[in-house]
Amino acid sequence: MAAFLQKTPDLPDADAYEVEKLEQLAVALQLRVDGDVRFDQYTKMLYSTDASVFQIMPLGVVLPRSEDDVQCVLEHAAEFHVPVLPRGGGSSLAGQAVGAALVMDFSRYMNEILDLDVEAGILDVQPGKNLFGANQKLKRHGWMIGPDPASANRATIGGCVGNNSAGSHSILYGMMVDNVLATEVFLADGSKAHFRDIRPDAIEALVPPDSLESRIYHKLAELVQIHQDNVLQDWPRHWRRTSGYALDRIIPPLQPEITPARLYLDSPLVPEVVCNRDANYLNLSNLMVGSEGTLGVVTRIKMGLVPLPRHTGLAILHFDSVIEACTAVVDVLSVAPSASELLDKQLMDLARAQPGWDRRLFFVQGDPAAVLLTEFYGETEHEVQLKLAHLAAHLQRRKWQCPIVEILDPVQQAQVWELRKASLSLLMGQRGQHKPFPGIEDVSVPAEHLADYLADILEYCSSLEDVPSTAVYAHASAGCLHVRPLLNLHTARGVDNLKLAGTYSLELARKYNGAMSGEHGDGLARSYYNETLFTPALYEALHAIKEIFDPEMRLNPGKVVDAQEPNANLRFGAGYRTAEISTVFDWSADHGWAGAIEMCNGAGVCRKVETGTMCPSYMATREEKDSTRGRANALRNALAGRIPEEELWSESMYDVLDLCLGCKACKSECPSSVDMARIKAEYLQGFHDRKGLPLFQRLMGDMPRLLRLGARWAPWALPWTNRFMSTGLARGFMSRIGIHVDRSLPRISLYRPPEGRREFPVNGTGRHALLFVDTWSQFYAPEVATAASHLLSKLGFTVQTAPDLPCCGRPYISGGQVRKAKTQANRLGLALRAHVAAGHAIVGLEPSCTLTLRDEFLDLMEDRTLAKDIAACTFTLEEFLDQFDWDLSNRLSAGEFPVWLHGHCHQKSLVGNAATVSVLGKWGFSPNEIPSGCCGMAGEFGYVAKHYAVSRAVGEDRLFPAVREIPAGATLVASGFSCREQIVHFEGRKAVHLAELLNSHFNPGEVSLKAN
Repeated sequence: MAAFLQKTPDLPDADAYEVEKLEQLAVALQLRVDGDVRFDQYTKMLYSTDASVFQIMPLGVVLPRSEDDVQCVLEHAAEFHVPVLPRGGGSSLAGQAVGAALVMDFSRYMNEILDLDVEAGILDVQPGKNLFGANQKLKRHGWMIGPDPASANRATIGGCVGNNSAGSHSILYGMMVDNVLATEVFLADGSKAHFRDIRPDAIEALVPPDSLESRIYHKLAELVQIHQDNVLQDWPRHWRRTSGYALDRIIPPLQPEITPARLYLDSPLVPEVVCNRDANYLNLSNLMVGSEGTLGVVTRIKMGLVPLPRHTGLAILHFDSVIEACTAVVDVLSVAPSASELLDKQLMDLARAQPGWDRRLFFVQGDPAAVLLTEFYGETEHEVQLKLAHLAAHLQRRKWQCPIVEILDPVQQAQVWELRKASLSLLMGQRGQHKPFPGIEDVSVPAEHLADYLADILEYCSSLEDVPSTAVYAHASAGCLHVRPLLNLHTARGVDNLKLAGTYSLELARKYNGAMSGEHGDGLARSYYNETLFTPALYEALHAIKEIFDPEMRLNPGKVVDAQEPNANLRFGAGYRTAEISTVFDWSADHGWAGAIEMCNGAGVCRKVETGTMCPSYMATREEKDSTRGRANALRNALAGRIPEEELWSESMYDVLDLCLGCKACKSECPSSVDMARIKAEYLQGFHDRKGLPLFQRLMGDMPRLLRLGARWAPWALPWTNRFMSTGLARGFMSRIGIHVDRSLPRISLYRPPEGRREFPVNGTGRHALLFVDTWSQFYAPEVATAASHLLSKLGFTVQTAPDLPCCGRPYISGGQVRKAKTQANRLGLALRAHVAAGHAIVGLEPSCTLTLRDEFLDLMEDRTLAKDIAACTFTLEEFLDQFDWDLSNRLSAGEFPVWLHGHCHQKSLVGNAATVSVLGKWGFSPNEIPSGCCGMAGEFGYVAKHYAVSRAVGEDRLFPAVREIPAGATLVASGFSCREQIVHFEGRKAVHLAELLNSHFNPGEVSLKAN
């Protein structure tokens, strides 16, 4: 066990806890804890990082199911003198969620809404509840949680409480501390406390005497008496602050003459919710919020909710410099927006270069240096329009010459906010070792000092050696600036720059009455600076708070107080090296296979739930190892020698990668574009090279070749094959090679291309289309290929099929036989050369096969020029049809009718469903796009016996319930063969390919190209 524990200077590590004692602790917990107790090296390695630049191996991991489990962990931790670290989604940017401690992950089991008072707008919730998931349930009642951090789709409410999260709308709703009403907390000794509003004179009657909770109240009163003058004199004068403990929040109830407003005299732009809070009650939840788990373990949270806005509108203000944009913020705030967010040119350029994100930049005119995304609420759309007009007039009076783009459409507004919330990961998605690492990204100053602070810090960062540029985005309305110089933390210079920038930003924070953290917290990144930020006297008070709550200093040690320097315990560092691995794919654009893996920055977007597709296996299991981040973490640690190098090709590592469905959602939904499907394929090739190729993977990879051979030499045998496959003997064989006994197998049915071109009385287009008939359309769904051929002919295309075209190699890629896939890619590339040269469009039917020609081929084919040419002229059927302007005036059957659409994962990831929706809409259908995520089949994945339950759970997440809601007799469209098979297998519902739908509803002459 000790071999897997990374040493951490000055913090408790494996040397401080004998292996035998840890083993005893593990056994004791396993006997009493109802949840999961894990002390294995892989689990600890997966929990050694969060979204920060730090890495520390924990001592063990517990996933508690109940408050009893939490109490048990704390009692045993006290007995064994072991630190404890509560953790939510692990999306912390400052390193709060890592440490040499016993980690408690609340996200898997303690994630329920316990009570919702719809009338009063009060939510009672467990700490592991996903913030986005909670809001989805609140939405139907007209409520939402006010703080909206960018990480809301994967962050837990408990994590947001620990960090005192805020987000874009804090000028309306304040921070998390302004929204939490009460907390149930287990203290360091395992005793339970209920922190809520209490009048100071009622403490004796309400709190058990001779308890740790009672001692806390009395000692805090003494502490306030000692340090109230220090707070008045030296406390940071900015309301948007998470640095340190919230001593300022407990002073007014204990010293009534000190009002909240007195603490923010230098910051006139303070939200009403901050200044108008009732100071007559003492609520120690105010200390728990933002304490990063260092004062107690929160197990229940009561929060006040805010009404959903009825109408919103956005004004996108364009500026020629980021300094100019920040200077304008004060004028923008004077007209009372609900939010105003800053994006700089670097971030917008990165979004333009990312598939899927470029489409969200529709709101940018020209090439501005910065934009302010300024939002207004209103009871009616007219009221919002008036506010937007008022902003424009006000800025004109103030002589601001900034173009304004107004957006009232809710869908477009949502796309703008998606881009803003992806800012961090887009920045971290830059290729190469220079990254905009966090460190000084959270300094917060009063909005009136925003431009001055930014000018100073940008000038300083530009003076540092080996810092090519600095990225900027911000919650401008709250003065919270996310400034990120590009650092190379693989070098000593880069590590030094991290500390130099931090020290200078600390000087500026003090100069401008700000704080080192406006929402991301102290953690390992900024706790070191607290003694200087708060002055030694106030730091002594912070330290005393920690000792009052945690006398043995065992709760998440090294955070807020007693911290190491911020360049310790780094994930990388000057001595960081990775093993050289021979690969098949060309990874040069990612600086090697290791570089592609290191693109994962730990932000945990892959842990989101109830939205998007990534990551389907995590959505099904809620296990860290089954997230994209977990897989990247495991591979990176093995390559870097953080765990023994031989572990890279172990069965345990294989198990970490095993549940990746290869859906490719991470390629687009991860803003850093971590392509885990391709990373896994490369890994499996290396694994098979060393361990051998199982018969199942061999058969699945060779299936296209075997089917083609059978069709060529023994077509008469195909019907007999179908009969044999339904026998018990065949089922027994399938079971022995790893196919689940309950999985239905598709019937073979050979596609026979039509003789010559079908003639229809329509306008000829003069266009040639090569119909790329993939293996599945040729041997299992010939009706799709036949429908597509007829449809294109009806539309006036010269349709050609090439039945002898080689397979694209998709089964080889999915099964980790990349070397064979490369051979297939080169063979197919040569076969397509003449069609490309002739200008023929290559029109595909199966999304995964078609898009392989535009994705993996670019890094597999030896002739890269030909690969790019093939990619340029390859289209899915939907994309191909959507290029043209069709005349439907001669349709024989008029009128819309609804269809439901489930998009294939590869299609959604690489090109999106927009073309399918567009074609359906323009051709007279009413498309309903199901927000269904992954179907769970994923080619061979769903056939594997040990995957069957997960395959079903993935479909059950959203797709199957949505299918059950589709009216009987309505049409369900799914272009993926695997998707159609999964739906009919589990739901008994037949889905059709778009080609079948269109061909069956249109006759020759009903549709033609419009004249140019």
